[in-house]
Amino acid sequence: MSTGSASLDDAGKPDGVLNADALSADARRQALGLLALLSPGLFLVFAVIIVPIGWLFWLSLFDETGQLSLANYARFFEQASYIKTFATTFKVAFVVTGACVLFGYPLAYMLSQLPRRAASICLIFVILPFWTSVLVRTYAWLVILQRKGLINNWLIDLGLIGQPLPLANNFAGVVIGMTHIMLPFLVLPLYASMKTIDQDCLRAGMNLGASPAATFRQVFFPLSLPGLASGVVIVFVLCLGFFVTPALMGGGKVIMWAMRMEQATSLYSNWGAGAALGVVLLAVTLALLGLFQWLLGARATGVWSRR
Repeated sequence: MSTGSASLDDAGKPDGVLNADALSADARRQALGLLALLSPGLFLVFAVIIVPIGWLFWLSLFDETGQLSLANYARFFEQASYIKTFATTFKVAFVVTGACVLFGYPLAYMLSQLPRRAASICLIFVILPFWTSVLVRTYAWLVILQRKGLINNWLIDLGLIGQPLPLANNFAGVVIGMTHIMLPFLVLPLYASMKTIDQDCLRAGMNLGASPAATFRQVFFPLSLPGLASGVVIVFVLCLGFFVTPALMGGGKVIMWAMRMEQATSLYSNWGAGAALGVVLLAVTLALLGLFQWLLGARATGVWSRR
C-alpha cells in the first residue's frame, strides 16, 4: 500500500522535480563518499596540527604558579627585549627572503632555459646541500667567514682590504648562512613553475613586436609569479622558526624568536611563556600570510581588469 502511494506521489510530480530529487540524492551520496575518503586525512590534520596548537594556546594562559593569567602575553608588551627580538626575527626573515629572491630567480630562470639533460645535472647541485646536515653547513660557514677564514685571507692576499671584515658572529653572518640554506626552497618551486610556462606565449609576444626584455617583463614574469609566491612563503615561514644557524652564526648578538622560546622552556622551565611566544609568532605569521594572499589577489584582479 505504501509502495503504491509512493508511486502515485512520484507519478504526480513533474519530470523536472523528479530529476532534481535524483540529482540531489546523487550529490548527497557523493558528498558522503568524499567525506569518507577525506576522514583519515582530516583526522591526521586534527591530531597533528589542530590539537597541538590548541594545547599550545591553552598552556600559554597559565603563569609560573599554574594560575590562569595573561601575564605571559603582558610580558611581551612590557619588556623591550621581547619586542626587539621579535623585530629582529622578522628583519632577518625579510632580508633572507629578499636575498633568496635576488639570487634564486636568475638561477631558476637559467635552469628553465637549459636543455632537459643539462638542467637535470644542474639541479643535482641545487639539491646537493640537502644531503648535508644544517649543523655541518653552518660550521662550514663559520670556518669560511671568520676573521682568519678563507674569504678574509683571500681578500687580504689580493690587497682589497687591510683588515679582516666582520663576516661572522653578527647579523651579516646569520643572513649569509640562512640564505645558503634557504635558497633551494625557493629555487625548486620557482623552477617547476617556470617549466610549465608555454613557450608559445613568448613566441606570440615576440611575433607581435615585443622585445625580449618586454616579453620577459609582460609575459614570462607574470606567469612565474605563482611559483615565486610559493617559494617566498616557504622561505619566509622557515626563517621565522630557524634556530641552529642564528644561534651559531650570530655569536649571541642576534637573538631570534625561536631562541627566546628555547630559553624560556629549557633555561627557565617556563612552558607558559614559551607557549605564549609561539602563539604570538603564529598569529602574526598568519596575519602576514593573509595580507600577502590579499595583495596577490588584488594584483591579479587589477591585471585582469586592465586587460
